Amino acid sequence: MKDFMELGQRILQAQPFSRLLGTGLEHLAAGEAVLTLPVREDFLQQHGYVHGGVVSYLADNALTFAGGAEFGDAVTVEYKINYVRPAKAQRLRAEAKTAAAGKRLATCQCEIWAETEGDEPYICAVAQGTIMAK
Repeated sequence: MKDFMELGQRILQAQPFSRLLGTGLEHLAAGEAVLTLPVREDFLQQHGYVHGGVVSYLADNALTFAGGAEFGDAVTVEYKINYVRPAKAQRLRAEAKTAAAGKRLATCQCEIWAETEGDEPYICAVAQGTIMAK
């Protein structure tokens, strides 16, 4: 599999929910993925922070893209997320990588960064998941 980005873009475009949210694929290579999401007002909860479900979606998808880059196509078996700081940002950036991979399963880790122009980016969540070859 030589052109990870081309395959990744096709997979992302085949996900109606990802298209609805406006998810972007910035990087995809063997065992690593970077997804971005511009924050919209309708992604916020009552305190003005990005809703945890939106952050969780991005982590799940980034983990699966990183694991999928190991196998060609994949699904999430399970994942865990820790919210370490409220996300108040213009954009979220998920950086995922494969920590270990076998023939059918990969364990992947992800950091979710909150980014706002003019401010220092910060980690708002970390996640780990098990990804299975489809």
